[in-house]
Amino acid sequence: MNSFPESINDLIDAFSRLPGIGRKTAQRLSFYVLKENDEQVSVFSDALKAVKSRIRNCSVCHGITENELCPICEDSKRDKNTLCIVENAQDVFVFERTNTFKGVYHVLGGVLSPLDGISPEDLNISTLMARVSEGMEVILATNSSVEGETTSLYLTKILEDKKIIVTRLARGLPVGGDLDYIDEATLVRAMEGRTSV
Repeated sequence: MNSFPESINDLIDAFSRLPGIGRKTAQRLSFYVLKENDEQVSVFSDALKAVKSRIRNCSVCHGITENELCPICEDSKRDKNTLCIVENAQDVFVFERTNTFKGVYHVLGGVLSPLDGISPEDLNISTLMARVSEGMEVILATNSSVEGETTSLYLTKILEDKKIIVTRLARGLPVGGDLDYIDEATLVRAMEGRTSV
């Protein structure tokens, strides 16, 4: 029998809906919130409300921003002829942390998944096609999941007549990885994508 008060149960349920948060972690977080002073809880609550009310999608790349355009799309120094296609907005920040990519991005908003009812019409593909122009390089940076690969193949097919360069992220062994723990598909890709030294 669960003897928590209803408000604690509601908070536990809310936390447990977050990705990667199980019931026990949700309980710990709920009791942590309960121990915090009112000011800290108010700051946390205000931050949650602000992110939902102020964050929106960039009108060009579909990344996240508080303005009409994200800082990357506004930056005149970025190479507009190199377009990196990613699945989700958080993927942009993964690339930006490397400080090496100087092009622009296009966020699909997911991947094709017929089993989940996600078709090309559910993704930001029509706006992608409007952005692509002759001579560009389009980098397909979807994950190497079945859905990511399917999406990449679909995009390759619809982009093939556009007179652009379509590239795919290299696949292979992670730095510091031990061969004993690498899956077979990754090893095959690493062998196929080997480079001279």
